[in-house]
Amino acid sequence: MSIAPYLKEIGRGHAGARSLSVDQAADLMAQVLDRSVSELEIGAFALAMRIKGESCDELLGFGRALAERCLRIPSDAPVIVIPSYNGARRLPNLTPLLALHLAQRGARVLVHGPLHDRTRVSSAEVFNALGHAPCVDALGVAQAWQRGEPAFIATVVLSPTLQALLDVRWVVGLRNSGHTIAKLLNPIQGAAAMQLASHTHPEFGALMAQYAERSGASMMLLRGTEGEAVADARRLPRLEVWLRGQRQESLCSAAQDGPLNTLPALPTAIDAATVAGYIQQVLAGASALPAPIQQQADRLMQAHDTLRAA
Repeated sequence: MSIAPYLKEIGRGHAGARSLSVDQAADLMAQVLDRSVSELEIGAFALAMRIKGESCDELLGFGRALAERCLRIPSDAPVIVIPSYNGARRLPNLTPLLALHLAQRGARVLVHGPLHDRTRVSSAEVFNALGHAPCVDALGVAQAWQRGEPAFIATVVLSPTLQALLDVRWVVGLRNSGHTIAKLLNPIQGAAAMQLASHTHPEFGALMAQYAERSGASMMLLRGTEGEAVADARRLPRLEVWLRGQRQESLCSAAQDGPLNTLPALPTAIDAATVAGYIQQVLAGASALPAPIQQQADRLMQAHDTLRAA
């Protein structure tokens, strides 16, 4: 098999490239994930899509192919799904704090992402420093939920072929469409999932909004903290929420404006051990949960409870 016909469409540069249909995109991604094409074709696909940018149809098709090749996590209650693919570069990675706080409030939480990042502090490393080992299968996820804990599962467990596509980054030096669909992955089976999604550019945020509506997803979208789908602890970003593809104005929040009167007492170092110590203090009540993360969690729990009551 070959993806050359698709490369001719998407590889004509930013101005000349044409987008694929949902079915074409699904076929392309299926071949890439199945490794039925050459490494050269995979590299060409990664670079072509990086230049062109994904359309909503392409994301729907890519996501469909990935869902068919992903470990399913069964649940009989709604799950808050948090992708964690960026990690920390300058600010502490507080995705584990959000996950643990939500679990304390009774939500089932699934965090997925890489175990390590060569350039950033991953959520997996912070969870490990907190004593939460990654789950190795669906049973491990269920056991974490039974203990009232968030479950972290590595991308390589959910989909080894997706992890292989993500690793192309270390060869070509750029992220690719695999990173986008990883952040949109919903592996939950049997129950509703409340997904978190983040963006760093307004155009991509608009694309994510379109994706939420067309896919019928339940999703919270926000400008991420260094790409992580957790509110900036210093200032609340705009929060947008969809339930089953329908925008929920009552659950949305405007971005915080104006000068900051106070700043939370955040750790000055971003290594996993330091951040884990800070998170333990917050969870124990010795330090305050930053207000933006509190507000994000409140909105998520409202959405979660709505899904559970439906």
